[in-house]
Amino acid sequence: MAVAKTVTKELPFVWEGTDKNGRKIKGEMLAPGEAAVRQNLRRQGINATKVRRQSMLARARPITEKDIALFTRQLSTMMRAGVPLLQAFDITAKSHANPSLQKVLGEIKGSIESGSSMHQAFRRFPKYFDGLYCNLVEAAEQAGILDSVLDRIAAYKEKMLAIKGQIKSALMYPTIVIVIAFVITAAIMIFVIPAFKDLFTQGGAELPGLTRLVMNISDMFVEWWFFIFLAIGGGIYALLLAWKRSPAFKAWIDRVILKLPIFGPIIEKATVARWARTFASMFAAGVPMVDALDSVAGASGNSVYEEATRKIRQDVATGSSLTASLQSAKVFPTMLIQMVSIGEESGALDAMVEKVAEYYEREVDEAVANLSALMEPLIMVVLGSLIGTIVIAMYLPIFKMGSVI
Repeated sequence: MAVAKTVTKELPFVWEGTDKNGRKIKGEMLAPGEAAVRQNLRRQGINATKVRRQSMLARARPITEKDIALFTRQLSTMMRAGVPLLQAFDITAKSHANPSLQKVLGEIKGSIESGSSMHQAFRRFPKYFDGLYCNLVEAAEQAGILDSVLDRIAAYKEKMLAIKGQIKSALMYPTIVIVIAFVITAAIMIFVIPAFKDLFTQGGAELPGLTRLVMNISDMFVEWWFFIFLAIGGGIYALLLAWKRSPAFKAWIDRVILKLPIFGPIIEKATVARWARTFASMFAAGVPMVDALDSVAGASGNSVYEEATRKIRQDVATGSSLTASLQSAKVFPTMLIQMVSIGEESGALDAMVEKVAEYYEREVDEAVANLSALMEPLIMVVLGSLIGTIVIAMYLPIFKMGSVI
């Protein structure tokens, strides 16, 4: 007599908790129920503080840098706990509710089972595991320190995500306000100003220059509004397309960004922090300096620093010291050059560069906080001036007619 096999349905859950070091982390997991989620997290050394069922609509999404950072952190935690590598991949894959990531991790596990090394399996997916990631894993495998290097990679990715988040938050607020201000101004020009124009035309009085200027702009918006919006949208799209496809245009944009009066210094500090953090992570993992500089160039995130780093790599490969090469590049701050010089003399180059990364990361934190405090009154002044000018332009003829009466 055949016995029916019971298939347990796994459901998506999102969770929050703390690891053994008290660091707050969160993620996703497929499991039969909440108790299974908590049990699985305990096996990973994670104390779950919140577990809830996830909507099925939220599951289908692409793999993000945050997913890779979380995967790396979980894999490092399990390897430190002595969990075998293949079993760690199994547990990690099940802990994510994103089917795309589960599929990638399953294929990586299959490659390792068939005899590939871990870094070779990762290199099959360059979209998610870049050269920096794979080079660090390769160096760790050769040195036998995979768990500690994975922990360093996870910390690196978390730092980079934090810096990117800070830059985005600094740029997002003024961008949204500018877009809303443009839409409101366009609506006033298209719908409100024409009503005033009809009123003033019937009065027959001569209009002030400011009023005539605003009305001419309004006429332009009423007649050409579709082409104005199309031109702005098309221009933004063309700029983004050229930035992605033209290295020369991207290099020019990167140079211009660094020279902006308010945002330029923040971008520069964030780039130096990313450069220093990447180099320190590579060098501490045992990657040779020339290979480390090659990965640092690609991870710098700015064409100016990428080009300078490739020149530094060539100089170091021909026998120059890193300090002299940094000085000849003329784009790196004096503090970084001094710390590198001390590190080369003392033999603690990775530690010195890591201190530079920490310093500039704090600088970015403070700069973003100051920028947020500065932008609010500045935007209010700009918007108030814009709307106030329109209001004054519309009321000047009314005041003039009142004085005549």
